[in-house]
Amino acid sequence: MAVLCRLLVTLLSLGALCGAEPVKFLECESTAEQIIVDITPCPLQPCQLRKGQMYNVNVTFTSTTSSSTSKADVHGILSGIPVPFHIPNSDGCKSGIKCPIQKNGRYSYVTSLPVKDIYPTVKLEVKWELKDDDNKDIFCWKIPIQITD
Repeated sequence: MAVLCRLLVTLLSLGALCGAEPVKFLECESTAEQIIVDITPCPLQPCQLRKGQMYNVNVTFTSTTSSSTSKADVHGILSGIPVPFHIPNSDGCKSGIKCPIQKNGRYSYVTSLPVKDIYPTVKLEVKWELKDDDNKDIFCWKIPIQITD
């Protein structure tokens, strides 16, 4: 019975992963190649992010540069003005990436995005950058989102 339960949990987990669709994004100043962005849950775009919820962000990419460090920089863009968006851990080396980053290496950056209750209900664009030792973008992407109650 225990084996059957483990098998069922594994199959359900795989089904959830297979159902995940990469989001469409606008690339900006990226040096990385083969970028895939997944935000869970985000079944439709613009992503509807509910206040008080946590969202998983997974960016898979091939680096075209080497770097001993990586740091995420996230902004919400409202009427053309970038507003810093706090994430729990901006250190990419503690977010799924095994540092140092090697040129031509394939990596998965994994983090969470908390949507605080104090955020206004608004449509905006999120700009997500991962920067190298020289503060240059390893990857940069933008997506439209809507923060909802």
